[in-house]
Amino acid sequence: MKTLIVYYSHEGNTDFVAKKIADKIGADTLRLVPVKKYPEKGFAKFFWGGKSAVMAETPELEPYSVDLDSYEQIVFGFPVWASNITPPLRTFVKENPSIKEKRIAAFACQSGAGAEKAFGKLKESIGIDSLAATLILIDPKDKPSDDNDRKIEEFCKEIKEW
Repeated sequence: MKTLIVYYSHEGNTDFVAKKIADKIGADTLRLVPVKKYPEKGFAKFFWGGKSAVMAETPELEPYSVDLDSYEQIVFGFPVWASNITPPLRTFVKENPSIKEKRIAAFACQSGAGAEKAFGKLKESIGIDSLAATLILIDPKDKPSDDNDRKIEEFCKEIKEW
């Protein structure tokens, strides 16, 4: 099954995981990049990122090119912001309504909690009832662990077994 990993990464954790998964299952990747960057440090990072997520904003993305018709499965990856998906992901979903016909899986990177709620928001924004597989990791790039490696391995098995 041809798989595309669509992701947004702010601090590199999601990028780290997306590349690991892509290598393990032979998937293509599409990194979403907002035209206007989010602050990377201090209070502004949490304030603007959280506000943007809670307000369900859809920022303009740098141009991307992908033939979604050639993929049967899409894996979304994102950092959790205020128990929500990141706004660049919301923009992609809004711009590509046909993805709800695909098999959808998702992984989330977080420092605290909120991924389960974020998966709910993702399903709601796509218009689907369930995700084929989910994965939640705590700071995987900054805090590597055998447990994270095991979870990634299990997730890859789940999304390959369809």
